[in-house]
Amino acid sequence: MDRQQLENLQASYDRVAEEYAHRIFDELQYKPLDRQLLDRLADSVPDGGIICDMGCGPGQIARYLRDRGAQVIGVDLAAQMIAQARRLNPDIEFQQGNLLALDVEDEAWAGIAAFYSLIHVPREEVMTALLELQRVLQPGGWLLVAFHLGTEVLHLEEWWGQPVSADFVYFQAPEMQAYLQAAGFLIEDLIERPPYPDVEHQSQRAYMLARKPG
Repeated sequence: MDRQQLENLQASYDRVAEEYAHRIFDELQYKPLDRQLLDRLADSVPDGGIICDMGCGPGQIARYLRDRGAQVIGVDLAAQMIAQARRLNPDIEFQQGNLLALDVEDEAWAGIAAFYSLIHVPREEVMTALLELQRVLQPGGWLLVAFHLGTEVLHLEEWWGQPVSADFVYFQAPEMQAYLQAAGFLIEDLIERPPYPDVEHQSQRAYMLARKPG
C-alpha cells in the first residue's frame, strides 16, 4: 500500500467515523456467530493476556471482549475512529497504528481479533501484514480473522454521503489459509456463513482461527 493509498484510506474512515459508530457499534447483538467466535478467542487466551482489536473502528469488538473479562487494547489507522472508540469505551486503551508496521514490541499480545481489517490490504501485501501480526503475538498466541469471501476488489468513492477512496479486498478461504500458513500460523478452524439480513453488507463471510506455534 503506497503512501497515497494509506492516506486515502485513513481520510475515508475519518470522514465516516461518526456515522460508522452510530451504525456499527451495537452490531454484535445481531451476530450470534461472531459472539460465539469471540467467546472462543477470549477463552483460549490465558488469564491476563492482552487481546488486540485490530482495526478496531469504534471499538465494538474490544467492548465485547472487555465485558467478558478479557484484557483488551484497540488499534486503528484513523484518528477519528480512535476518537469515537475512546468516547464510547472510556475504560479501554486505544491507539492509532498501521497493521503493516505496528509500533508494538515483539510478543506483546496473547491474541488478536482482526475483523475486516485485512480487507484493506492489497493482496501483494497480505503476507507483510500477517508476518507483522505474528511478530507481535506471543508464542502460542491466537489470531481470529474475519473477511469477505470472493475474488473482487470493491472500490468506494462515496460512503454514507461522504466522498471517500477505499478498496475492500475479498479473499477466497483457501487463499487466506495459504497466506496464514506461509506466515507461520497453524490453522485451528475455518467457518463460513451467509450474511445476516438487514444487519450488514450482503456478502459471504469467513472466519479463521489460527495460532502462532509455541
